[in-house]
Amino acid sequence: MENPSPTFRAATPADALALVDLINRAYRSEASQAGWTTEGHLLEGPRIDAATLLELLAAPPAVLLLAELTGRPAGCVYLEPQGPALYLSMLAVAPEAQAHGLGRQLLAQAEAHARQAGCAKIKMSVLALRPELLAWYERQGYRRTGASEPFPATTRFGRPRQPLTLLTLEKAV
Repeated sequence: MENPSPTFRAATPADALALVDLINRAYRSEASQAGWTTEGHLLEGPRIDAATLLELLAAPPAVLLLAELTGRPAGCVYLEPQGPALYLSMLAVAPEAQAHGLGRQLLAQAEAHARQAGCAKIKMSVLALRPELLAWYERQGYRRTGASEPFPATTRFGRPRQPLTLLTLEKAV
């Protein structure tokens, strides 16, 4: 049986609860530990809560791009214009939808969005202790810029279990 094709659209406040569930399952759940996308061993607490997600959705011109499979949220990516760059974060694919190319499709949609918005590049921050994730983005054409910064000790996106560093990656689009 063939995998259904995803549909993509901008998320709305009505999607908030389903997206909070999807993002937390992708990043921090027990199900995420079976795959390589988990970060629960590095950060504790939820990756996002409903209030934070609703704040992100209410901050145009940023957009949370939603991928749906058979009418259900299966993935998302947050895109925020920052001058000549489009900042990409929170690329998440539901554990049950992983390993079928949805992450690559979301990335392609993000790159198309960047071009449409007139951005020359996409930039992102990735935890240095996620070598498999860094390698995945590098296979997609993203390059390390050499810039880094410490992960904040207090954040609404989880509490670090140890000191963490964020590396900046970029790709011209």
